[in-house]
Amino acid sequence: MTDDDHDDDPYLWLEEVTGDTALEWVRARNAEAVDELTGAPRFAALRDEVREVLDADDRIPYPRRRGEYLYNFWQDAAHPRGLWRRTTLESYREPEPVWEIVLDVDALAEAEGESWVWQGAAVLRPGYRRALVELSRGGADAAVVREFDLVSLSFVEDGFSLPEAKSRVGWIDEDTIYVGTDLGEGSLTASGYPRIAKQWRRGTPLADATTVFEGKPDDVSAGAYHDPTEGYERDFVYRNPDFYRTEKFLRTPSGLVRIEVPEDAETSVHREWLLVSTRSEWTVGDLTYPSGALLATRFDDFLAGGRSFDVLFAPDEHTSLSYHAWTRHHLILAMLHDVKSRFEVLTPGPDGWARAPLAGVPEVGSADILDTSPDESDEYWLNASGYTQPATLYRGEIGAQPQVLRRAPAFFPAQDLEAHQHFATSDDGTRIPYFVVGRPGATGPTLLYGYGGFEVSLTPGYSGIIGRGWLARGGTYVVANIRGGGEYGPTWHQSVLRAERPRVYEDFAAVARDLVDRGLTSPERLATMGGSNGGLLMGVMLTRYPELFGAIVCQVPLLDMRRYHRLLAGASWMAEYGDPDEPADWAFLREYSPYQNVDADRPYPPTFVLTSTRDDRVHPGHARKMVARLRELDHDVRYYENIEGGHGGAADNAQAAFKWALVYEFLWRTLSR
Repeated sequence: MTDDDHDDDPYLWLEEVTGDTALEWVRARNAEAVDELTGAPRFAALRDEVREVLDADDRIPYPRRRGEYLYNFWQDAAHPRGLWRRTTLESYREPEPVWEIVLDVDALAEAEGESWVWQGAAVLRPGYRRALVELSRGGADAAVVREFDLVSLSFVEDGFSLPEAKSRVGWIDEDTIYVGTDLGEGSLTASGYPRIAKQWRRGTPLADATTVFEGKPDDVSAGAYHDPTEGYERDFVYRNPDFYRTEKFLRTPSGLVRIEVPEDAETSVHREWLLVSTRSEWTVGDLTYPSGALLATRFDDFLAGGRSFDVLFAPDEHTSLSYHAWTRHHLILAMLHDVKSRFEVLTPGPDGWARAPLAGVPEVGSADILDTSPDESDEYWLNASGYTQPATLYRGEIGAQPQVLRRAPAFFPAQDLEAHQHFATSDDGTRIPYFVVGRPGATGPTLLYGYGGFEVSLTPGYSGIIGRGWLARGGTYVVANIRGGGEYGPTWHQSVLRAERPRVYEDFAAVARDLVDRGLTSPERLATMGGSNGGLLMGVMLTRYPELFGAIVCQVPLLDMRRYHRLLAGASWMAEYGDPDEPADWAFLREYSPYQNVDADRPYPPTFVLTSTRDDRVHPGHARKMVARLRELDHDVRYYENIEGGHGGAADNAQAAFKWALVYEFLWRTLSR
């Protein structure tokens, strides 16, 4: 396929993100949606109720330990851009902790005349005296990087600094960092991520930084990082040939040493241990380890040629490993059993690995390890919630019962709500789990949510936004755990890659049908919603299964599968979807690509498409062109594009509340017809 093959697209001009004509079109569509959806009293009530959730003073301030301090990033009505702040554990235990302001993003934005959005900070360890702060304009993935002094609480004059780019930075020591950034022609991959990793010393020009590793132009990315664990200091470099493959090397004085595991396996090194998470079967000698297993061996033994592994986790048809987290002396395994959280503690010793349940984990919808202190202690922080249970934050130490430190407020009445898990049968006979949340016996408006990609699991959790905008008003909420996610490990995801992608959409359609077959709703009262890869899911539901739904909400979507790999980060996703420039791949992509499959004669349900001008991950041209095509053929569609917000769609709580109010007003208005 050549560039000329794309010239028959009449809406290519809408890919000019900030082009005058394109933005004029955006402003006109925004005005239409706002005029249609904001006039009724319900919209104002929805907006205000969502804003109250987002700005609530009594929500949990989730901490991250960095040395003696607990850090938190906080946004509220008075600080819409947010405060980076810190306190001590002793103070955090109090009902009203005393917070020290580290960085006021609102004040910085005002002083510099920029729309800064917090993107995080890499804190130097050990010592925790410096940070590399990332700030983006309007919420884009691209960010500026500035060095910050955590003692004086100020930016470091003439410190490490990078202009706006999709950079990757990390500390080596107080005077040296690893950096990958836009250094000009040839420094980025086809996906727009760093290709070259450099070692940059304080006080020297970036142009003089030493190149330590280079990936290939068609890689997704490449980089380097330093492990500062005392007594185990090591440096690694890596390249990602595609989204799911990695080559990793140990940097040594004599050169790079390849960590010889399958490219699709994930590896991590902690002190003396090498952990390998398999994503496909791996045969080592006479043993074959299954996909989805976690293996452990001593790192130095492995580099010396040893291949004896302890199997720390092996999956079964109901249970998968989500992730693992080290404390100082233990390893916590986080698992899903039929999409419900389970935890186990493993402890290495002279006789192997001892196993025990993680004490005190509540029986709720899902729980997550938020933070540990692998350098210093066996502390861990765990957050637990369910669809109808507000979050509870626990702090624990391995071997003792965890303590409740915070409980989130209830943002909606849940006493009459129930959550149940059901299973639908997809076209090929696969059982697809899904959760239904609502009033027993309800048969009214129902909202079905899904994602189905990149091994992302959808687990039960509390949402004040969904609760107030949907459940408290009598709606039923459904989450489908379709293939493409990680709910049942790598095979659940890998079974629907590339040419097998239609299985994802068959799964989702099966759940929609099962809801109707169970008498929980009817097609005209069933809406569906998804974003990003889930926006692609929505596009396929619209063009392939429109009869199943009464309304569709499609957010920050991927929709033009003919050109997705040429737009922003799209090239990095070809391992998931395929390469449209390869005729064999385009043959299966064109069968479901929403933009190419809009039908003038087929009835479509009312549709709402939302995106962000500042989304530099999924190009807003996908959403714009799809809406233009739907409008051309007189389908019922409206469009809203937030100027800020990046891939998340909103840069602050006011924007988020406005966006969610538009969505829920559209849904209630449409499904109540």
